[in-house]
Amino acid sequence: MKRLITAMAFAATVLTADMGFAAEKTVTLAVENMSCASCPYIVKKTLARMPGVTKVDVSFERKTAMVTYDDAKTNIEALTDATFDAGYPSELAK
Repeated sequence: MKRLITAMAFAATVLTADMGFAAEKTVTLAVENMSCASCPYIVKKTLARMPGVTKVDVSFERKTAMVTYDDAKTNIEALTDATFDAGYPSELAK
């Protein structure tokens, strides 16, 4: 019985180990090529479909996208690759 409990505790630790290091992060991306009213909608939908993305706010006026995401599921490179593939190159805002 003691071995079973120990094995179950070990399994639970292993299964949740990488969850302990995940963090929700928010970044602002500078987005190029937004020239019309539908561009922010396309950028927002593109980023919102990314795994781990929980919130996206796009500003046409500032040409930025503020993205909140789970860093265990995606990263800045994947976010910028997604906008690039949609026709809107982006980079981390300075």
